[in-house]
Amino acid sequence: MTSFDTSPQLNVWRALLALAVVFVMLATTGWTALRHHRGSAPLQASISAWERGSIAGHELPAVNSSPTRLARFFASLTDAQRTSLADRYSLAVGNMNGAPVELRYRANRFALDDAREVERKRMHDKRLTPDGQREAGRRMHRFEDMMRPQRHILAFDPDGSGRAAEVFGDLTRAERISVVVPGVDTDLLTFQRTNRKYTAPVGMAESLYAAEREADSTTRTAVIAWADYTAPNGLGIDSATAMRAQSGAVRLNALVRGLPGGSPVSLFCHSYGSVLCGLAAPALPERVADIAVAGSPGMRVAKASQLGTSARVWAMRDADDWVQDVPYLEVGGLGHGEDPVSSAFGARVLSAWDAKGHAGYFEPGTESVANFAEIGVGAYHAVRCAHDAEACRAGLSDTASAGRA
Repeated sequence: MTSFDTSPQLNVWRALLALAVVFVMLATTGWTALRHHRGSAPLQASISAWERGSIAGHELPAVNSSPTRLARFFASLTDAQRTSLADRYSLAVGNMNGAPVELRYRANRFALDDAREVERKRMHDKRLTPDGQREAGRRMHRFEDMMRPQRHILAFDPDGSGRAAEVFGDLTRAERISVVVPGVDTDLLTFQRTNRKYTAPVGMAESLYAAEREADSTTRTAVIAWADYTAPNGLGIDSATAMRAQSGAVRLNALVRGLPGGSPVSLFCHSYGSVLCGLAAPALPERVADIAVAGSPGMRVAKASQLGTSARVWAMRDADDWVQDVPYLEVGGLGHGEDPVSSAFGARVLSAWDAKGHAGYFEPGTESVANFAEIGVGAYHAVRCAHDAEACRAGLSDTASAGRA
């Protein structure tokens, strides 16, 4: 007797249903933005100039050199020489893993100033439609805001819809580092929000940083709002496949390997960001202690043990999160696999009580962000589990140097 549940026709139907649900739900999040490319890529132009450049009569190292090699190079320079490079090759230096953190902040302020002037001119460019001119104005004001002295921009690329990363706290001296990896429709215009502040990467990271300081005021922490990958457009098929996540995983690994010091790193991956973190997991360095996902459509594996990482794997989902209605499967490259909060997956399942739906896991005062904060500071005994506390807490230790479960 043929089982209806295993028929190819049913699997195809479920895959199509998954796509339909993903597209409809992502369309309702409001995370859409106009995407217009603007000719030649400024970052690539800066990299090309760097490759032809020199300092004190010596060639500059390749931009794809190891972070250790680049760190040694910058350490060999005088302050004036480092500042000169940041000014001359601002986008190259501002996105260079291995360059000193403070120098990257400085270089990105230079780059933001240049990008602001480009958008200021585009605001009055008669060749653009009124919508194009308004978008230029929004970008100009966004870049102006990102240039404020108190902001620490670790990565910036104005090309197309753009990419960015921002640091909260002292990254160089941090004893624990957290990285927030957001999901669909993340770009320069959605990098931060005034309304629904904590649904955007900057607000997520700001909320997590505050919660970590509340959880443990004695541990020096830093949090990175990492929107330095090209996220899927919510209404496109990219969100149902791993293509954007694959390229993003390479960039995430490069970021982590270029972070200063050797402090433990925790990744907090939201929605499609969890797909990216799942693909990045096998290549992550040992310093990554935790991978925590929220509102995940899947991590491209059937079980947490298949992620190929020694990091602890955590998962949470709010009871009102629509992502629970997406069929958790992968057929022909569509869909992202098993549900990370299911018992079959084997993650440590955390409580997300009082989270605000799919986009509200980082809202201040929620149990979801409090749980993330406890993980971020290494206070594993304090996490609130969803149901099976024994499985959730098995083998945990609050000692940062303790072996991973």
